[in-house]
Parts: sequence; structure tokens; C-alpha cells
Amino acid sequence: MVPSNDRKFSSQIVDGVERAPSRGMLYAVGFKKKDFLIPQVGIASTWSMVTPCNIHINSLASSVEKGVNKNKAKAVLFNTITVSDGISMGTEGMKYSLVSREVIADSIETVTACQGFDALITIGGCDKNMPACIMAMARLNRPAIFIYGGTILPGIHKKKNIDIVSIFEAVGAFSNHKINKKELESIESKAIPGAGSCGGMYTANTMASAIEAMGMSLPNSSARTAISAEKQKECIDTGSAIKNLLDKQILPKQIITKKSLENAYTVVCALGGSTNAILHLLAIAHSANVSLNLDDFSRIGKKVPVLADLKPSGRFLMNDLIQQGGVAPLMKMLLHKKLLHPNTITVTGKTLEENLDKVSFYKSSQKVIQGFDHPIKKESHLIILKGNLAPEGAVAKISGKEGMLFEGTAKVFNSEELAMKAILSRLIKKGDVVVIRYEGPKGGPGMREMLSPTSAIVGQGLGKDVALITDGRFSGGSHGFVIGHITPEAALGGLISIVKNGDTILIDINKKSIHLKISLQEIKNRFKKVKHPAIKYKQGVLAKYANHVLSASKGAVTDQF
Repeated sequence: MVPSNDRKFSSQIVDGVERAPSRGMLYAVGFKKKDFLIPQVGIASTWSMVTPCNIHINSLASSVEKGVNKNKAKAVLFNTITVSDGISMGTEGMKYSLVSREVIADSIETVTACQGFDALITIGGCDKNMPACIMAMARLNRPAIFIYGGTILPGIHKKKNIDIVSIFEAVGAFSNHKINKKELESIESKAIPGAGSCGGMYTANTMASAIEAMGMSLPNSSARTAISAEKQKECIDTGSAIKNLLDKQILPKQIITKKSLENAYTVVCALGGSTNAILHLLAIAHSANVSLNLDDFSRIGKKVPVLADLKPSGRFLMNDLIQQGGVAPLMKMLLHKKLLHPNTITVTGKTLEENLDKVSFYKSSQKVIQGFDHPIKKESHLIILKGNLAPEGAVAKISGKEGMLFEGTAKVFNSEELAMKAILSRLIKKGDVVVIRYEGPKGGPGMREMLSPTSAIVGQGLGKDVALITDGRFSGGSHGFVIGHITPEAALGGLISIVKNGDTILIDINKKSIHLKISLQEIKNRFKKVKHPAIKYKQGVLAKYANHVLSASKGAVTDQF
């Protein structure tokens, strides 16, 4: 019997007399004879008890399994890892965070290709496993849908909503004697009330929204809380959606295109999203063989205003946006302004414009999303800077509240820990530019997020008076005058490696430039004398990563040789 087009992978595993041993193994994991005649759908669950972002995902996976099985396909569940940025932040463990994106993508690709699944559904609930899921889907290029695990509900402290960043900033406030230890402990015990991803427009909610705009998740997947009945229903509904993709053979590389990636970034800009979106969209583009670079982000950013008044720099949480209708009405606003490509195909089998056809606009009374006539910021808050400090580019996250120009005096640290010690010891003063280097993809290795230093600076009341630059990156929760992803990084001989205490650094957001103000001769003299720290990791996953990772300006991917 010739296998149908929707069984072109599983048929190689289970069809024919010679595949009897394979069928025998599958009987033991719950297959029936009829299951060998229908498509197999792999369901990748990122469940773990490591982090609240993912503790509920096996429950969602079970609902997905039911939805798939009742739509004439056979669901097969499997797991992959996840790590917690929020828990490991500021420690050596954080070096594994971005690395985990590559490990997760590799593991999903490995299981799906090895087992011959005809389609793939992934469920992600934390920063790195979400882009990793999409990267694996693009590499495999078989029918696929991503499901967001959902955002967390807010914690409450003194009748105000709080979240994970509230704790980081409370650390800075405590070090500056603005709050006492009892209040710090109260905040830390209340900020994370249960399951779900961090509640502001941090990296998880940013990437969920970007993936929805990209077309790789069902409408409103980004806008349902983790523990809601609506999220469970979405999981069940994904069964019929994946069968439709199988029947029509609509593949990820038809969905993930230059135009759909531009849609994703447009939504990120309008939402005031995380700098990590740039890193992850570059990596997704690489996996889908789509040409995308930092200049594309600059071009889009000039046209797209920030419309969402969301944390970390705004007032509201993702849960507030959900109550107003989620991201879909925002996309409809952007579409009406011709800022989105309308004809990109999505996992519904329809175009983006068709998905938004019956979506209602936000009510005029709501305050979470502003109109185009009075935006939070007229251009994107994510700015690509270039200059002698970052000839390949750097990424600034500027809400506009910090100002558009900063000239200050460098205080240089060769690690996050050294910088954090100085900040908490109150050695950082108004007018300083904190320089944290050797934290890039190769130099860290792993490109740690600098949420602890930025939050401590803000918590001390210096958010508008101190700049921080790094070849590392930032959490979506970071805010203030912060510039990351400086490339080339220090470990690769970037100019950041020769900055000295007392140097003057000029950051001009309007001119999109970042400069170290020393002479060319001084630069040459310093490079002759520079000594890079010895590589600490000689074996294991961090050593492998350091040996293979590309620049942050190329997405910090590891699968190009």
C-alpha cells in the first residue's frame, strides 16, 4: 500500500513486514493496530518542576493528546528540558540559559526525526524553549503548531500588582535602605503566585506574541493565562488544526518567511517587547533559511511606535492586556495602518488578514494600548546602535523616559558578579557608564542576562542617571539606559575589551551611535597590550557552545559550520 502524503515519515517506521519490530515496540507504549494507518503527531512538552513557567505544561500536553487522537491522528508525547532564568540570574548557572535554546531545538529535532513523526506540536512556557521550539520546527519542516503555556497571574503587595522584576528591584531598594528586610521578604513571597510565565512584556510574553504574529500559533495563543479554561480548550482545538495542516501539507517554511518575521518584529516593537526578540528572531530566520539582519530591525523600528503601556517600563501586566482582548486587536490596528503584511499564511491555513477579519478593536475606555495619535514612543524602543564600540551593532532598549543622549564615565567590570558587587556597595554614581564585558556568547560563555545589575541600579533610584553597556544581553524585565549585544564581543577582540575606568563613552540614541571617545592611536596602543581572561571551560556543554557559537549579531546560533 502506498502511504498517504500525511504519513510520509511514519510510514518509513511502521509500514511493511520488515518493520514488525518497530510496531512491536509501539504496541508496548499504547499503539493499536489502527494507529499504524494514521499520521503520527509528536507532542513536545517542556514540563518540569524547575520553574513556575512550566509546571503545568504536562496538563496542557494531555489536552493536546486528546485533541489529536480524536482527529484521526496518533499523538505521541515526549519531553525536553527547560531551565529557569529567574532562578539562575546573576549566577554561573545563567551561562546555560541561552545554551539551553540550542539544546532544546536539537533535542526536539532529534526525537521528531528519529521517530518519524508526521507532524509536531510543541508547548513552551519560558524564554528559551519558545524560540527553540520554532527553530526545531523550521529545521524539520513538517506540519507544526506552537502552543504558548500562558502567562502567570500577578502577585499582590500592598494592594498593588507585582511580579518577578518587583523582587529584583526590591533587592536594589533594600541595598539603598529604601525598604527593610521584612518588606523584601514579603515581596519575594508574594510575587510569583503559581504557574505561568513572567507577567510583564518580558521575553516569554514577547516571544509568544511574536510567534502568534509570525503565524506559528493559533490566534490568541499568546493571550491566555496559564491556568485558564481557555488555554485548555486551545490545546484540544490544536488537534483539528494540526490535522488540517497535515491534510493540506502546509509547512513551517511556508509560514516562516521574511514577511512573517517582519510581522513578528513589528508586534514586538508595538508591545515594547524584549531585546531578546532580536536574538531569537535572527536564530529562527537562520533555521528557516531566511535572510534577516540588524538593518532590517532598524528599518522596521523607524516606522512602528510603542503603543503598549506594559511593564517593565510601563504600568500594566500581560494579564491586563488579556482582559482587553489580547494581542489580536493590536495586530488589527497595525494592519489598518499597513504596518503588517496581510497575506502571510498561518497555522490556521488562513492568512493573517483572514484571521483578524472578525476581531474587534479595543474599547476606547481601556488604557493598556494607546492609539497612534498619542503613542508611548513614536518609534521603536529597540534601537540598533553602531559606532567604534559596536561596529557590527548593539541593541539598546530605550523607552524614552531615560532620555536620548548619555555621555558618561566608564566603570569597567570583567564579569557580572564584579559589577553587581560594586552596585550593591553603592560605588556606582550618577553619570557612570557601567561596562560589563566578557559576558558575550563566546566570552561568557553563554551571554548571560544582566537583570540583576539593571534592577539593582533602578532599585537604587539611578535608572535615569546611570547607563549600562555589555556584550551580554538583558532580560525582558530590564529597563533603564541599557545597551547589550555589543559586537564584536570582548572575547573576539571587540573594542569593549580595551575600555578603561575613566574613559568617556557617548551614547546617542537619535544618531543611533555608541562611541568610546579616545584617539585612534590610543586604540592601537591598547590593543597591543590587551590580555583576555583565560577560557574557564575546557569540556562539557559550555565548552562546545563556546567553540561553535556565532556572534550575537547573527543570533548566537551554533549550527553553522
